[in-house]
Amino acid sequence: MKKIIAGVLFTISCVSCVNLESEMYDTINLDMFPKTESDAEALVTSAAYSPFRSNFYDGIFTNAADGIQIMGDMTTDLGYCQWTDSWWPDMLNFNFTVNSERIGTPYIYVRDISKMTLTIDRIKDIPMDDNLKARLTAELRCGRGWLGYLLYDWFGPIPVASLEQLQNPMVDEVVPRLSKEKMVEFIETELKEAAKVLPANYGSADPDYGRFTAGLAYTVLMKLYMHEGRWADAEACAREVMKPEYGYGLVLTSYKDIFTLENERNKEIIWACQSDRSGNMALWQAHVLPSVYPTKNPNIQKWSGYRMPWAFYHTFEPGDERLEVLVGDFVGTDGIRYNESNPETVLWGGALPIKYGEDPDAVGEASQIDWIVYRYADVLTSLAEVIVRKDNAISEEAVSLLNEVRNRAGLTKYELSDFMSVQDFLDKLLLERGHEFWFEGLRRSDLIRHGKYIEYAKRYKGSVTAVDYMVVMPLPQSAINEGKGVVIQNEGY
Repeated sequence: MKKIIAGVLFTISCVSCVNLESEMYDTINLDMFPKTESDAEALVTSAAYSPFRSNFYDGIFTNAADGIQIMGDMTTDLGYCQWTDSWWPDMLNFNFTVNSERIGTPYIYVRDISKMTLTIDRIKDIPMDDNLKARLTAELRCGRGWLGYLLYDWFGPIPVASLEQLQNPMVDEVVPRLSKEKMVEFIETELKEAAKVLPANYGSADPDYGRFTAGLAYTVLMKLYMHEGRWADAEACAREVMKPEYGYGLVLTSYKDIFTLENERNKEIIWACQSDRSGNMALWQAHVLPSVYPTKNPNIQKWSGYRMPWAFYHTFEPGDERLEVLVGDFVGTDGIRYNESNPETVLWGGALPIKYGEDPDAVGEASQIDWIVYRYADVLTSLAEVIVRKDNAISEEAVSLLNEVRNRAGLTKYELSDFMSVQDFLDKLLLERGHEFWFEGLRRSDLIRHGKYIEYAKRYKGSVTAVDYMVVMPLPQSAINEGKGVVIQNEGY
C-alpha cells in the first residue's frame, strides 16, 4: 500500500508520455480504461487515497503549512511557529479572512469527492470478483465520507456534485453548498455503508495494511456525531471500535514508542499515512528541530519552526512521560543549555514538540516514519466525554477510561471524588486530550466542541480579531467567484 499510491498517480498521469501526438492527459478514455480488475484497483487506489497523504508538501495531512492538522493546531493554545512567512500571522493570531494564505487550501479537495463519485460509476460494470468490487466501492464511499467530514469541520457545508451533474460537464451549472442537514446525512450515509463492507482492521503484516477499514469509518463517524452533539450515536461508534475483532489497544510500554520507526503499525494506530523511502514521506522533524539539537543521525534537516507555547507546556504535570518527547530544556551541540530562561533564538517561541522518533536513514527533510492520523487513545477519551455528556453525570467508567491514558503517561489516576462537577470533569478531560494529542490535529475541534475556541484565542493567542463566526474558516475567494452567487460565503466573512 505504501508504494502503490505514488506509483498509480504517476502511471495514470503519464500514460503515453512518449507519444508526440496531441492528446489530453488529464482525462480518462473510458473506451480503454478501466476495463479489467487490475484497472479498477489502480483507479480506486488513486481516487480514494490520493487526498489522504502526508507526502512532502502534498496531501491534506502534509506536515507543512497546508496540512489541515497543522493549521488547526496552530490556531489553538498549543501551537506556534517561529518562522516569519507571510501566511503565519493570520493563522497564529486568529485573523481569518478570505485572503488569508493557506487557510482556504483544503477547499481544493472538494474536487476529490467528485473523482470518487465518478470512480464508483466507472468500476460498477467491470467484470471482477464481487467481493473485491464491493470492497473497492466501500473504500470510495469511506473516502467520500471522511473527506466530507474533514471539509465540513473546517468550512461548514460544501458543494457535493451528483453523478448526473458530473456526467454532464458541458452544462453550465454551479453546484450550491449542501444544507447542514444534507451535509451531515451525506457523510453519515457514506461512512455507515462503507463500514458494512470494509474489514474491521488489517493486521500489521497484511499487504493491504493502510487501506480503509471499518475501524476508520466508525472513528470518523464518532467524530461526526460528536461534532453534532449526538452523544448516544457517538457512544455506539466508540464501543463498536473497542470490540475485540478490531484488535486495537494502547501501546503500554511508553508514549514515545507510538511514534517510532521500530513500532510502526502498532495496535494503537487506527489509520496512518503510509511512508517509506520510495515516496509519501513526512517532514515533521525538519519542521521542528533547531540546528543545535543533538540527533543520532546528523543528516536530518533542521529548520527550527514549530513550537509549543510555554504557557501550554507548563500545564503538564511533573512526571508526565509525554514530556520525554516534548523538550523544553536541552544542551545543544554547541554546548549551550537552552530552556525558557535561556531560549535565545532556539526556544523563544516555546518548547520543541519532537514527538516522532528519528529516521536513521533520513538525508534531508523527509522521514519514512508513518504519519499517524487517528489512534485508539482518541476513542477511549472520546467515549469518556460522550457518556458524561449523554447522561450529564460522571461515571466510574468515564473516569476509568480517562485513567487508561493517564496511566500510560505515568500519572496518578483520578478518583471519582476528584471532580467537583460535570463541567470540572469535561475541563480536565479537555486538558488531558491536549496533553495527549498535541500536533495530531484534534485540538481545534475539541475547543470548538467545548465552546472554548474563541475564548482561548483571545486569552492565550492574544487575538484582537477573534469573533464567534470563526469556528468555521472562510471559503477561498476563488470559490465564491466561481460560484457566481450560488456558492455563498460563510457568515461574517
